[in-house]
Amino acid sequence: MNKKGLKDINIKNKKVLVRCDFNVPIDSDGNITDDIRIVSALPTINYLLENGAAVILMSHLGRPAGEPNPKYSLLPVAKRLEQLMKKEIIFEDCDVVVDESVKNDAKKLMPGQIMLLQNTRYKKEETKNGEELAENLASLADIYVNDAFGTAHRAHSSNVGVCKFLPSSVGFLVEKEISIMGKAISNPERPLTAILGGSKVSDKINVIENLLNIADNVIIGGGMSFTFLHAMGNNVGKSLLEEDKVELAKNILAKAKEKNVSLYLPLDVVVAKEFKNDTEFYNCDVNSIPSDYMGLDIGQKTIELFSDVIKKSKTIIWNGPMGVFEMDNFAKGTNELALEISKNSQAVSIIGGGDSAAAVEKAGLADKMTHISTGGGASLEFLEGKVLPGIDAVNDK
Repeated sequence: MNKKGLKDINIKNKKVLVRCDFNVPIDSDGNITDDIRIVSALPTINYLLENGAAVILMSHLGRPAGEPNPKYSLLPVAKRLEQLMKKEIIFEDCDVVVDESVKNDAKKLMPGQIMLLQNTRYKKEETKNGEELAENLASLADIYVNDAFGTAHRAHSSNVGVCKFLPSSVGFLVEKEISIMGKAISNPERPLTAILGGSKVSDKINVIENLLNIADNVIIGGGMSFTFLHAMGNNVGKSLLEEDKVELAKNILAKAKEKNVSLYLPLDVVVAKEFKNDTEFYNCDVNSIPSDYMGLDIGQKTIELFSDVIKKSKTIIWNGPMGVFEMDNFAKGTNELALEISKNSQAVSIIGGGDSAAAVEKAGLADKMTHISTGGGASLEFLEGKVLPGIDAVNDK
């Protein structure tokens, strides 16, 4: 990694502005239902405090559309951080994120203290990378640290704009993301297996095309597999099908053959009468899906086939579930593969954020994986081989 990290900067007696990813799920009572993103930010925050810095944290939460909205306040995050750190968090509940009072509080902030700003997306300039907001944010501190991989694929004021006004580095979380995922793509232990699921081919086209250049095996499951199965001449019944991507699927199948990449598709699927958990369902081969049924999970033979490939892999990148894992009757494929990956202790296993991360968490296997990416969209773009503006903007070593 050629970006400056925390250990490359002098932070003693400095005020450090840190962009975190505190975009956590909050229920209607204001309780955080999953705090993994807050917990993931702690190593960076603690390192800064231990090395004599005053810390100013910022993040977005949800999509308040550039307006102050109590529903998207970071107050629950401030409370959770206090519990986790057993330390006071000075929460700046300011509708414009930074005003004179916030600037004064920042001036008074002492080493060892922590301040949290209000949701950066309360300002519509945030998502447009507006210069005035970036300058206001930067005016609070001496140094900027980006520890929010989840928004690294977006050029916003709080991650790209501030780099214009302050010396910058990446935090431990971003450093880990770039180094582990970077090595998996540029210099992997082989065989490298990419497992792709989720509902739509259209979301993953660029990822598939990029992975065909670097992977030994590509496994395709989930809703997107039906477009490929249809391209191979199977009737997929009422399963999810992107008609306009069938030609593309044929091209991808041809390209895999040409590049000598083994591409695996389901042999059998669990089909259901309706899209709900308590409907009738059974296992059938992909060439005998009834026209009034829909595939909602991979079947038993497929689980065995995919598991065999996983067992022999040295690097595994997984993005997207194998079925409708939110419904217990159609979660088996996703859970079995997660279990198989967790058992392969010789492999580097990278779970690419979003639904795959949620599935692994739900199955209680998170600590058995080498790395779970904190950014769904960012990890996808990283796997596509794109430059991530939030990381690109940070100072080089």
